[in-house]
Amino acid sequence: DFIKIGIGGGSICITRETKGIGRGQASAVIEVAAARDEYYRETGVYIPICSDGGIVHDYHMTLALAMGADFMMLGRYFARFDESPTPKIMVNGQYVKEYWGEGSNRARNWQRYDLGGKAKLSFEEGVDSYVTYAGPLHDNVEKSLYKVKSTMCNCGAITIEELQEKAKLTLVSATSIVEGGYHDVMLRSTTTVK
Repeated sequence: DFIKIGIGGGSICITRETKGIGRGQASAVIEVAAARDEYYRETGVYIPICSDGGIVHDYHMTLALAMGADFMMLGRYFARFDESPTPKIMVNGQYVKEYWGEGSNRARNWQRYDLGGKAKLSFEEGVDSYVTYAGPLHDNVEKSLYKVKSTMCNCGAITIEELQEKAKLTLVSATSIVEGGYHDVMLRSTTTVK
């Protein structure tokens, strides 16, 4: 058993737009993890947490773990690979894979969630979209895991539990975000000129 946290934070989810419910994924994970940890101290029963939504970059995985998640849903992440069941297609000169939300009309047309009632009363909570094709699963997962492990080591942690104890989460300004990437330079082309 586990608790899944997240309403509307997935890349293909529009629940927050259509229903006005949900909250920021980081805030939700931090708050639920604190309640879970208090429950554990009182009862000795540990309940794992799954963070569902908001993972765009590899470092978001490490952040979710540091905030208290034990694991996370990675729908968009896995949809990009050869092994996902959708075809690789060319759109505007770029290879992509199809990806759609469980609350989309496309998913509803599969009648996976037929609750009866009048279809005219249903509405979409997810979109039908594409994600940039990323190649084989193995190579990408290996690189993502290396990034997570490397970040954990930077925090002095070997285990997820240690990461949750040692990581320091702070608010950053827009300027700090810019400063955290390359800036005030001209990037060189990565192609070799002969």
